[in-house]
Amino acid sequence: MTDRTSADPGAQSARADIASLGEDPFRLLVESVQDYAIFLLDTQGRIVTWNAGARRIKGYEAHEIIGRSFETFYPAEAIAAAWPQQELRAATRHGCFEDEGWRLRKDGSRFWASVIITALHDRSGRLVGFAKVTRDLTERRRHEEDLRRREEQVRLLVDAVKDYAIFLVDADGRVQTWNAGASALTGYEVGDVLDRHFGMFYTPPEVAAGEPARDLARALDEGRSERERWHLRKDRTMFWSGTVLTPVFDEAGGLRGYALVVRDLTDPKRLLELEHSNRRMSQFLATLAHELRNPLAPIRNAVSVLGVHTAFPQQLGAVRDVIDRQLGQLTRLVDDLLDIGRIATGKIRLDRLRLDYREVVQSSVDAIVPLAQAHGHRISLSLPDAPLPMIGDATRLAQSLQNLLNNAVRYTPEGGDIRVEVQREGSDSITRVSDNGRGIPRHELERIFELFSQVDAGEAPALQGLGIGLNLARTLVEQHGGTLSADSPGRGLGSVFTMKLPVHEAASAAAESSCEPASQAPAANRVLVIDDNRDSADTMVQVLQLLGQEARGAYGAEDGLRVAKSFRPRIVLLDLNMPDGDGFSVMRRLREQSGESLYVAAMTGYGQASDRRRTLDAGFQAHLTKPVNAERLRELLTTAAAPARAAARWSA
Repeated sequence: MTDRTSADPGAQSARADIASLGEDPFRLLVESVQDYAIFLLDTQGRIVTWNAGARRIKGYEAHEIIGRSFETFYPAEAIAAAWPQQELRAATRHGCFEDEGWRLRKDGSRFWASVIITALHDRSGRLVGFAKVTRDLTERRRHEEDLRRREEQVRLLVDAVKDYAIFLVDADGRVQTWNAGASALTGYEVGDVLDRHFGMFYTPPEVAAGEPARDLARALDEGRSERERWHLRKDRTMFWSGTVLTPVFDEAGGLRGYALVVRDLTDPKRLLELEHSNRRMSQFLATLAHELRNPLAPIRNAVSVLGVHTAFPQQLGAVRDVIDRQLGQLTRLVDDLLDIGRIATGKIRLDRLRLDYREVVQSSVDAIVPLAQAHGHRISLSLPDAPLPMIGDATRLAQSLQNLLNNAVRYTPEGGDIRVEVQREGSDSITRVSDNGRGIPRHELERIFELFSQVDAGEAPALQGLGIGLNLARTLVEQHGGTLSADSPGRGLGSVFTMKLPVHEAASAAAESSCEPASQAPAANRVLVIDDNRDSADTMVQVLQLLGQEARGAYGAEDGLRVAKSFRPRIVLLDLNMPDGDGFSVMRRLREQSGESLYVAAMTGYGQASDRRRTLDAGFQAHLTKPVNAERLRELLTTAAAPARAAARWSA
């Protein structure tokens, strides 16, 4: 057969170039390979040759290893089992042997190796040795083990859930997995449902109306389908269910199927009206309190005007003081009603600032002194000499403490003693409000904090309030990260209320900024977080808001570009790996869209030096490695906010 390249001048020239090397080109090829250990063994398994990849992977220089048995690379347990020789015998018998397993480097460390051993024969068919190719797959195995472990953890978690039916269906709606909660909820065992259409749980009218297919289509179009409806059990009884149907995609974006989470809401549905009634009551209280504040304002103004005039007859001055005290009580009651309504609707907000808690206590006691004196009570106060720095809402803390003091005044007989003692214990401030009043039965110590709770209602009607003060006080204390508890030896033996609040060192400016919500401080910058992982994006937005930023999240490349047009951020924290676009291209498009002044930081799980160089060379001003700690984030925000330094690049 004629060599077609013999007449090709280019091919002849290439051959001449290779021949000019004066060495076997195939040997040069093998010796230069870096990612694979490629070497020869004689028939007894002794090493004959050694390439650069073998040196890099195994750590031996050629003169250290040539002539030694290839068993050198095997763990002791493999040698004890005569596994290396078994590999050679298998390669001799079948011509080739492939395996994966642990091997040893020169320093004794292990690596997971992919091994191919090929038997070599001369032209007469006589075995003359073996060729061995080894590849280091340690990282791949680690990733596979991590993935397997995570999948196993998820499977165990899902299987262990008893209150929710959690299962997968394929793209056509056929059941593929089944957990214990699904069996408990529907009565079907796994063998009853696998490969059957999930429409089997729908009522016949809904099946006839095509609801199962419509739910799948809605989930695919909208990203999820969340419904409440009647579903059927195996025994054909019905239960009211809450169902969430979510599409599942593979790495390439192809539809793998759908995840279904089903919960039995039959009992909650029966209680729905009661919940609505409670909600309406809370809304009514909030509305009532709000409306009552309108007439209270001019009354307070009028009392203030009267307080300016000191020439009142003594009797009228006493009447004015009564009005002032009772107006204070009524105002506190209205505020409590309004706050209960806010708490019930989730609208209460704290204005967190740095404060000395001693000042809050002092002002609270001063405010209650007139009421206590009117009842003939003696109030004593003990405060520490050193400041008690906190991050909190002074008004709300005072409101909580005044409710405790008002409670002590109300339930302590005329001429009683009320003591307020504040001390520091470790990182906490402990406030104890004690009295020698009516006391609290042991079995009522927790119930008194329930909303509208009345202890011994009817026993002393004049002493009964609305039962909201202690509930509100505990709620506000807990929103400050503290606790509020009560103790009493029993009826007639007085009571002690203990309020524990966390102390923040005065020098800890970080504590202030991390605790202050964005809604209470002007936004320093508009920050956009672009990350296809919703949990990652949303939690980062929350952290930024706590740091005083006006932050918004976007869930992918295209979504990020769209949000950026309307939000017009000053800073962007950008994930690098997203299904619909890599961070490098998104960064360039953001700059085209928003201008070169936009500060863009890469936010990624890759944190090697080469990764940082790559992002910075590509034009990112910073490189944040996940998870990003608050201190690094503050540094970046400070750098980005300073125009003179914004161009300086840094990495974290």
